Amino acid sequence: MTIAGAWRRTAHGAGLLAADGSISASIFAEMSALATRTGAINLGQGFPDEDGPAVVLEAARQAITDGVNQYPPGRGNPVLLEAIARHQQRFYGLAVDPGTEVLVTSGATEALAATLLALLEAGDEVVTFEPFYDAYGGLIALADGVHRTVRLRSPDFQPDLDELQAVVTDRTRIILLNNPHNPTGTVFTRETLELIVALAHKHDALIVTDEVYEHLTFGATHIPVATLPGAPERTVTISSGGKTFSTTGWKIGWLSAPAAIVTAILAVKQFLTYVNGAPFQPATAIGLDLPDAYYAGIAADLRAKRDLLAGGLSAAGFTLTVPQGSYFIVADASALGHTDAVEFCRALPDLAGVVGIPITAFCLPEHKAQYASLVRFAFCKRVDVLEEAVARLARL
Repeated sequence: MTIAGAWRRTAHGAGLLAADGSISASIFAEMSALATRTGAINLGQGFPDEDGPAVVLEAARQAITDGVNQYPPGRGNPVLLEAIARHQQRFYGLAVDPGTEVLVTSGATEALAATLLALLEAGDEVVTFEPFYDAYGGLIALADGVHRTVRLRSPDFQPDLDELQAVVTDRTRIILLNNPHNPTGTVFTRETLELIVALAHKHDALIVTDEVYEHLTFGATHIPVATLPGAPERTVTISSGGKTFSTTGWKIGWLSAPAAIVTAILAVKQFLTYVNGAPFQPATAIGLDLPDAYYAGIAADLRAKRDLLAGGLSAAGFTLTVPQGSYFIVADASALGHTDAVEFCRALPDLAGVVGIPITAFCLPEHKAQYASLVRFAFCKRVDVLEEAVARLARL
């Protein structure tokens, strides 16, 4: 029996449709299984191995004890909606109405899915930077959109602005921006962001900005697109608590946008998860109100981890692009004589007892060759784990 449906184009958009029509395992699943099988240190997947702030964890336990265990309101628990609005005002000077301009979602991924499904018609083009977070390709395809990319090239992984202007056209419905950027760790410049806003106006496009690493930058200033002149009325800003509070398993995300756009997205979102994470919503609200010292501290701690892993990778012989934000660092294995990062990553557990992810996992098939020797490593791990990884990488 032939199984028809949107799954096929979704798998194809995510790069998971094999030549025979079957779905192949993602490189993330393959590398994680390889780490488990070999006992290698898994620096492939980007999740922390330490719990977040105790006050946030305790707030979740207390919420469960207090009976916050049933469906929350469809837009989100008011205490979290109000905390998100305070956060946007406190950090960025953005005034958003918690009752009409904020929506709580099941992580940032659901926010992205609901937004694309709600705002795209078949054949609409979505422009992203490439390499791109792997969910983007699958979600654009699921929404029956057309994926266009602007390539980010090493060593700085900043876009060519002429190329950006050429790719965004009147066919573009959404410019989808991940800033700080996964997988490269780039933080985009004001000049780039202002051009995106100008292009959105010129071509009557919307801007969707994925800012889950907003508080994890290292000496670079994160500029939300929605703070720029002309941007608020056509921008959907997405973030989550998972990266900021090391609670990736809670899946508490959110978006903010003009009320009419939020209502349109809610029309789709309510038929996805409906609602989620009742006791984790007030706990995340507690986190959003933590003092500035907490936010400065998590960035400083992560920067030290970045520098620890960067030093080890450099000593092992890799050529690096030191990231300005996110959980990730990109290393070029060609300096070690390895020009195929996929095969290198498959061999790395035996060579050094460490797992990474080839950057080609974040690229369109026709562009993979340009990134063939690059590997992404995650440094959001305990210091002792990173120290052991550095010692193992020294074998190279």
